[in-house]
Amino acid sequence: MTAVPTWLLPHSVTVEPYLGVGPAGPAYGPPGPVRCLVDEQTRLVRAPAGDQVTSSSTVYARLDTVCPAKSRIVLPSGRRTTVIGAYRRGAGSLPVPGHLEVHLQ
Repeated sequence: MTAVPTWLLPHSVTVEPYLGVGPAGPAYGPPGPVRCLVDEQTRLVRAPAGDQVTSSSTVYARLDTVCPAKSRIVLPSGRRTTVIGAYRRGAGSLPVPGHLEVHLQ
């Protein structure tokens, strides 16, 4: 499977990957930049628990991006938001790039 070409990822977001709950509450990894395509369209999506929630934006990034549910993201606009769910969209044996689809609150 090929990687998404950089020219298809015109935006950059800052991701603090969710690590779990520690003694002081939620724990996050160090913030880092992620090249992506940001689609700021509101839509209904399914959360990992199965309930239907409203997503304000979707980020499309490379498959090797670490961005689990509950991670914190800063969009190019400066808006801070939280990941509802991140889903691998592989292309299988097709000669097209796979990607990570990240739904945001």
